[in-house]
Amino acid sequence: MQILKNHNLKPYTSFGVNAYAAQFVTVTTLTQLKLALAIPTPQRVILGGGSNLLFCADFAGLVIRICLTGISVNESADDTVSLHVAAGENWHEFVQWTLAQGYDGLENLALIPGVIGAAPVQNIGAYGVELKDFCDYVDVLDSETLTVRRYTPEECQFGYRDSIFKHELKDSAVITAVGIKLAKAWVAKINYGPLANLGKNPSALTIFKQVCLTRQQKLPDPNKLGNAGSFFKNPIINKARFNAIVAKHPSMPHYPAGENIKLAAGWLIDQCELKGYQLGGAQVHTEQALVIVNTGLATAADIVALAKHIQTTVQTRFGVELHHEVRFMGQHGETSLAEVCRG
Repeated sequence: MQILKNHNLKPYTSFGVNAYAAQFVTVTTLTQLKLALAIPTPQRVILGGGSNLLFCADFAGLVIRICLTGISVNESADDTVSLHVAAGENWHEFVQWTLAQGYDGLENLALIPGVIGAAPVQNIGAYGVELKDFCDYVDVLDSETLTVRRYTPEECQFGYRDSIFKHELKDSAVITAVGIKLAKAWVAKINYGPLANLGKNPSALTIFKQVCLTRQQKLPDPNKLGNAGSFFKNPIINKARFNAIVAKHPSMPHYPAGENIKLAAGWLIDQCELKGYQLGGAQVHTEQALVIVNTGLATAADIVALAKHIQTTVQTRFGVELHHEVRFMGQHGETSLAEVCRG
């Protein structure tokens, strides 16, 4: 385990912008992780696949990159398969692996970037499915006591792109592994988007291929065009606000969200005619308005300025506030779009 000084984070984040960490270390074992957490530092950031992070400034503390790997299987139960997956495993590769083993269920979540350890933080989801639907437990290392505790799904407090790991445990917990439970009696979930056109009894592999095709058509490859996937969350508004908006825009896509209504952030941005809009090296993707891309030479400031412009434009036209799904990191730790703009 080597501690690197003033290390460029560009290769480890999918946005591909320059930002430097005062200290940087990669860990491949639990022992190394505990040693890394003992390194004196004013603040630290835990880095997985870097697919949902924007470093808005050089980071004054320690960045710990998690590369824990390994998958174990327990098929003892009659009706489920239990998988224990280390936090550094690539999410999409894990989904591919489950299907190859005959463990169906995760196909709707194909091609989501990032690693297993980041999945519970965001409660990742796509095409009508979320991680919480399959999460059995999350193993967490306490950064102070250096002991591992297992959290139940209820304790994780999963919500829409949300969990306890973004709030109470944000600065004190490091996810080391995730338990996934898949039902042997698999049922296809095809009620969302293009999956509804697959017929009555598509296989899990057919769903997987359709999800991959759809995502590849809509979302740019971060290896070719830097991005963090969906930049904003789909906003959830009350019915009164929804009724006022839909009266003016009857074709507006919407989905039930408990007692409220979920809108499509990409549609809102698209209606503001922002596809292709560019500030500096940052651009709203020409095919998917929910994605901000680095055209090659974007700075974090370019991306922040564009995100603020999108947020303000949508607020002005629809009276709906967009909240960023991407996590912002400032010089001293996690911050927000509003705080970055004020700074």
